[in-house]
Amino acid sequence: MSNDRPSCYPTPPAALSSGSEGLRLPLLDVLTSPVPTGLFPSPVDTRHVLCLHLGEPVPVSYRAGRVERQGTRLHGQFCVVPAGSSTVWTLSGPARSLLLRLSPSLLRETGETMGLAGHNGELAPSIHVRDSQIEQIGWMMQAEDHHAYPGGRLFVDSLASALAARLLALQSRHRRAQESAPRALPSWRLNQVVEYIEAHLDQDLTLAELAAVAGFSVSHFKPLFREATGKPAHRFVLERRVERARWLLQQGRASVMDVALETGFAHASHLARCMRQVLGLSPSQVARRRLPD
Repeated sequence: MSNDRPSCYPTPPAALSSGSEGLRLPLLDVLTSPVPTGLFPSPVDTRHVLCLHLGEPVPVSYRAGRVERQGTRLHGQFCVVPAGSSTVWTLSGPARSLLLRLSPSLLRETGETMGLAGHNGELAPSIHVRDSQIEQIGWMMQAEDHHAYPGGRLFVDSLASALAARLLALQSRHRRAQESAPRALPSWRLNQVVEYIEAHLDQDLTLAELAAVAGFSVSHFKPLFREATGKPAHRFVLERRVERARWLLQQGRASVMDVALETGFAHASHLARCMRQVLGLSPSQVARRRLPD
C-alpha cells in the first residue's frame, strides 16, 4: 500500500510527528487541502480520513466502492474514507477540504474502552454527514494548525480520543437505528432539505416550506427531521446560519451588519446574541480569528 499523496496533500506537521522514533505518526493530524475540478480519487492512507468541506456549496458526484451518487458538498459536512480505501469524486468546481486523519489503533483501543466487543478499529464509509461535535473538533484542530499547536501534543491527543469516541458512537447509533428501524427522514430527502436551507439562509424560512421540500406535511416532517438530525428544524437552521456567519466573518470581507443580513438575522445584535448562544463567542471575537489567505 502506497502512502504517496498528490502535491496538494502536504506532509504532516513536524511538530506532530515527533517521538523517540522520529517518524511515528500522530494519533490525529490535520491538513487543509485544495481539491481540483474534475475527477479526483482521494489518496489511499493507512489512517481513517475525515474530509470536512470548507466554503461555498459545490455540486459533486462520487463513487465509494460500487456505490455511485450525486449531491452537493456543504460547509461543515464530512465524509469518512476508511483506512486503506479511496473515494472517487467528480467536482463541478474547485473546493477545499479540512482533512482529519485518525489512527485505526486508537479507534480500536477506544472501542475496547467503550465496551464494543470485537471492534477491530474499522470504520464504515460515510458520505455528506453532519455532526456538530465532529465539526467543532475539526475547527479546533484547524485553529491549532494555524497557530503552530499552542496546546501541544497532549491537547491534540485529547481531541483524537474525543473524535474516535464520537465516530464510534455515531456508527453504533446508526447500526442500532438500522436494527430497530425507527422512522426518520430518508437520507436523500434530508439532503434536499439541507441543500435548500443552505441556499436560502438569508430568507425567513418556515416549517411548512421545509416540509414541502421534503414532501411531507408539517406534522409528519417535524419528528422525521428531528430523528434524522438529532435536533428540531429551527435549531438546525439557527446553527447553520451561525456557522455561515462565522465563515463570512473570518473572511474579513463584510461588516457584521452585512453578514447578519446575508445569513438571515434581523440585525447585528440578533446575530451577536445567537452567535454567543451557539459558539460562546461574539462576532468581533470570531472575526479576530480570521483564516489565512
